[in-house]
Amino acid sequence: MILYLSGTALAEPGSDSVSFSSGESRVALIELYTSEGCSSCPPADRWLSNLKGNSGLWTDFVPIALHVDYWNHIGWHDRFSRRDYSDRQRRYIAEGGASVVYTPGVFRDGQEWRRWRFGRPGAADEEIVGDLTVRINDRDVEVHFAAGNEHDLKMTVHIAVLGMNLETQVSAGENSGRTLRHDFVALGVVSAPLKTHTGAYRAVAMLPAAGMQHDDLAIAAWVSGAKNQAPIQAVGGYLPGHN
Repeated sequence: MILYLSGTALAEPGSDSVSFSSGESRVALIELYTSEGCSSCPPADRWLSNLKGNSGLWTDFVPIALHVDYWNHIGWHDRFSRRDYSDRQRRYIAEGGASVVYTPGVFRDGQEWRRWRFGRPGAADEEIVGDLTVRINDRDVEVHFAAGNEHDLKMTVHIAVLGMNLETQVSAGENSGRTLRHDFVALGVVSAPLKTHTGAYRAVAMLPAAGMQHDDLAIAAWVSGAKNQAPIQAVGGYLPGHN
């Protein structure tokens, strides 16, 4: 038997399995688009790190830092950057979630959120969107989504391994000479289609190998439709033995 608790990892006695469950109400996905080559980004990185002390972490919102690659040419190659993350930010522009690509850029549930500097994510949305459950056994992942509303039948689940307590000594570029500290950094993301199964949606995948050697890890998972990448539901939490 596996036990579930919203936003918290619970292991089954005698096994390596751990599960995360969102609950039925919408949990916000907070996406920070950032770069170690951007001198304006460290304050946003610190803001995201400070969310570790917020009581709503994992239950009301799931944070993720996506390091873009379009500043790598100005003198410092960000080791966490991925072209896929830059492309995701650009797709938000095409979908109307924002009007321009820039860093630091913060999105809440697929919409640009410029007021992040003046506060913290609020309480969970009361909209019932469905319970998203992620079960992890080593690197094997099983996902169930009991959709509360009618959604796009061609839904996809995305699962990110998040690095915590990371540090970089920057020796070139706009942040030369600075020590940058990061949390909730996307070290790798995998996606899998959700298929109908006994009245719900189900998917299987494997956690990305990238970053799994780090000591402090968490996961973030979210569901989106085929027509729009804005999250429908999200869930996350710390991986036991990695925090």
